Amino acid sequence: MQVKKITLCDFRNIKEAAVEFTDGINVIYGDNAEGKTNLLEAVYFAAIGKSFRGQHINDLIRFGQGEATLSLEFNGRGRDQQISLCLGAGRVRAAEKNRVKCRRMSELVGSFRAVLFCPEHLSLIKDGPAERRQFLDIAISAAEPLYLSALQRYNRVLKQRNALLKTAERDMALFRATVPVWSEQLAREGAYIARSRARYVRAAAEFVKKCFFEMTNEREEPELFYLGVGGKDDVDYEDLAATEKRLFQKLSENTEREIAAGSTLWGIHKDDIEVTLNGKSARSFCSQGQQRSLALALKIAEGELCKKDSGEYPVFLFDDVLSELDRGRREYLLRHARGKQVIMTTCEKEGLEADHLIIVKNGSYEKIE
Repeated sequence: MQVKKITLCDFRNIKEAAVEFTDGINVIYGDNAEGKTNLLEAVYFAAIGKSFRGQHINDLIRFGQGEATLSLEFNGRGRDQQISLCLGAGRVRAAEKNRVKCRRMSELVGSFRAVLFCPEHLSLIKDGPAERRQFLDIAISAAEPLYLSALQRYNRVLKQRNALLKTAERDMALFRATVPVWSEQLAREGAYIARSRARYVRAAAEFVKKCFFEMTNEREEPELFYLGVGGKDDVDYEDLAATEKRLFQKLSENTEREIAAGSTLWGIHKDDIEVTLNGKSARSFCSQGQQRSLALALKIAEGELCKKDSGEYPVFLFDDVLSELDRGRREYLLRHARGKQVIMTTCEKEGLEADHLIIVKNGSYEKIE
């Protein structure tokens, strides 16, 4: 997969820009706050339909303007394609793929695939479960459209069930009559999501082992475990009916605790990935260097699984991540990037072998031959 061109109007601090990319390593160079990450953010937005910086969509629109537009031209699955988006009023107002209108942004997810590395990802191992769940959700959604739909339905049901729990004590009769309906829906969607997550973790584990060994030259063995409703036990998540039954049982047996908490305490929204090194928790016992190597291995595994699924590598986006790595990890990452399209931002271009250099200043972009 390869980005050919992105055209932006009123996106962040970019009034108007049309930036072309080449195969190989594209370096976006400039001082801080000039617009390097904004350009990378726009490319990634076309892939997943949200900002990796977590802001509201209105924050993506240039100050004083009512809307922003984005058009990404790329080659995927052997043909040239285009994604066009219009952002405004806190949402994606319009979305098109190859000039055909889409009803919602979720229809585009997976069309253009990119793997992002940013400094926050280096804390993927030591941070809390929410970051690892987000990692799973983004990676799986790109490969499996039904997963994203199931996740959206699950979150809607979870919101309704939580609202019911908050009002349970005021109307216990209504609560007891309706909570089984929400629990059944939550368990059904959760079983499908758990199966997809368990499959992904198993597949990623082999790539993580290989990458970690190559990166560190140490014969230490990392392992990944999916922590779902069955805990770390060897639960067969392939059996959807059995997983659904386990989830429903958890949701039915503990309603008193949930009423006290005012929220749903069991389900896939509590899942995690446990990462171990030589049998010990990487989060608790690994050095910062080991944790960073494992985090990088997880992100590289994301790209490798994308290649395995689609037959082509995604576009790799590096947002100022090289400055956060020591020499060994930086060199490994750049070696791994050879033969793939990379778009990276940096404040220090010395020592980088760029196939395409783009200078950024105040939201304007100039190609340097």
